[in-house]
Amino acid sequence: MEGKEEDVRLGANRYSERQPIGTAAQGGGADEKDYKEPPPAPLFEAEELTSWSFYRAGIAEFLATFLFLYISVLTVMGVVGNPSGSKCGTVGIQGIAWSFGGMIFVLVYCTAGISGGHINPAVTFGLFLARKLSLTRAVFYMVMQCLGAICGAGVVKGFQTTLYQGNGGGANSVAPGYTKGDGLGAEIVGTFVLVYTVFSATDAKRSARDSHVPILAPLPIGFAVFLVHLATIPITGTGINPARSLGAAIIYNKKQAWDDHWIFWVGPFIGAALAAIYHVVVIRAIPFKSRD
Repeated sequence: MEGKEEDVRLGANRYSERQPIGTAAQGGGADEKDYKEPPPAPLFEAEELTSWSFYRAGIAEFLATFLFLYISVLTVMGVVGNPSGSKCGTVGIQGIAWSFGGMIFVLVYCTAGISGGHINPAVTFGLFLARKLSLTRAVFYMVMQCLGAICGAGVVKGFQTTLYQGNGGGANSVAPGYTKGDGLGAEIVGTFVLVYTVFSATDAKRSARDSHVPILAPLPIGFAVFLVHLATIPITGTGINPARSLGAAIIYNKKQAWDDHWIFWVGPFIGAALAAIYHVVVIRAIPFKSRD
């Protein structure tokens, strides 16, 4: 009996010596769940074009972006169009930020199981660069997101035409006192925060190795949108979503909406690309050191 116990102890010691040194986040714990890295999405997947789930996902992105613009731009109009001229009589900037962040939380929660809940061409672009979806799906999503945003802003204008046209239509532009460089930088950093959060909150490998930390992905994503809006509304009105900026600009359609419009495409796409690179090259490439 004692000989068997000794064999068990020796076997345990040999097993522990083979384990890599590292934190739980590095996958060094003995309780780590099995995780198999999925293959990268193909660049072009023709079979998707004949699948109903592909078009259903696009419809979900359209409707989600439509609702996002409808609620958020209506909130903006309620603040800037306050007859008293005082934002204290409305929900104020904090309310606008909560509107954007809250709607993203709700809509990601509703559509994540259908389309992934992107609701933003910059998010789609970042996930495409990380090979999480095909070019076919990425382009389709972006088109549907932009169409949804245009329709959402259009409904707001239909409800409140005078208020909409007289108060900027929710269109993004660089605020007086800031340079175009300031606006571009704010959009890059803001979108980086958002897309970095998306990668972290939806990382299947993290869920497998850190199962002791429950996480509801839409919550940190929505909260990231809320925080970025608090920081950058005074600078650019906060774009970080090219579809949102395009929808408002097309429906408002005045010079003010188009002067700085390029910033709200270039900035988010650069921020999304940087977040994708950081996630793939740094976060997912955790080194292991062996005792051997």
